[in-house]
Amino acid sequence: MQKLIEKVVDQIGSVLLGKEHQVKLALTCLFSSGHLLIEDLPGMGKTTLAHALAKTLGLSFNRVQFTSDLLPADILGVTVFDRNAASFEFHPGPIFCQLLLSDEINRTTPKTQSALLEAMEERQVTYDGETRKLPVPFFVIATQNPHTQAGTFPLPESQLDRFLMRIKLGYPDPAVERALFNGIDPRQRLEEMEAAISPQEIISIQAETSKLHASEAILDYLQRIVQFSRTRPEFAFGLSPRGALALLHCSKTWAYIEGHKHVLPEHVQTVMPSVIGHRLREMGGYDEASGMALVERILNTVDVIG
Repeated sequence: MQKLIEKVVDQIGSVLLGKEHQVKLALTCLFSSGHLLIEDLPGMGKTTLAHALAKTLGLSFNRVQFTSDLLPADILGVTVFDRNAASFEFHPGPIFCQLLLSDEINRTTPKTQSALLEAMEERQVTYDGETRKLPVPFFVIATQNPHTQAGTFPLPESQLDRFLMRIKLGYPDPAVERALFNGIDPRQRLEEMEAAISPQEIISIQAETSKLHASEAILDYLQRIVQFSRTRPEFAFGLSPRGALALLHCSKTWAYIEGHKHVLPEHVQTVMPSVIGHRLREMGGYDEASGMALVERILNTVDVIG
């Protein structure tokens, strides 16, 4: 499996230049059976990453452009009356796929944003009293613009918590950007990409990562992190049990991707900003920077060895 993962990372890296770390974080999210939120300025490669993942992983893919007038039925589907059968027939929406790109999710209203909650948590959609299972694996990648941009609706904490990880791509390095100028259009590379791994192999990796060993010392370190967030006055609220489990699972998956058979403290520290940064708020602070500042305080204050 390690060679397969390396092949996936290399293939996506041929389209999204200079972003190997972010690609590995995205795979960590998928292999941990979670969902990914990518926040950055327009044109940074968020949509390209989602397309490249779908192509390389061999997943069925749909993209929904979120706008202010989008309705929940535009995502979930709609029931239409069939005159010949004299009955109502459900027409599945774009959510019925293995990888759903929810593009610019914070440009739509909270009502439409909440249409994803059941699907992301339960892997199912309930419509007109009937529950329908979603394909396996099911992976949501949502992109959002910075809150300072016009026409955005901030995601509430309950929606943010459904995302296992949040990442940023950032500007490319000058050397990488020059290679981008002189190279082939990434959209052309996307068209030429082939699946490097199968959905069944993804499911197998998801099962293996959850079984990776985390020692008692690592669990003690995680508990010190959790208690620090819950007892210090600068935190508006501490990490929930779900957030703590998310940090553990992602640490295991990162260790697996790096070829280790057990979790090390540096694995926890590597994924921590992406896993808990969007789950924390500084007392009196409501922006993204406050959560990341608290992550830095945890990294600099909580001892690895108790």
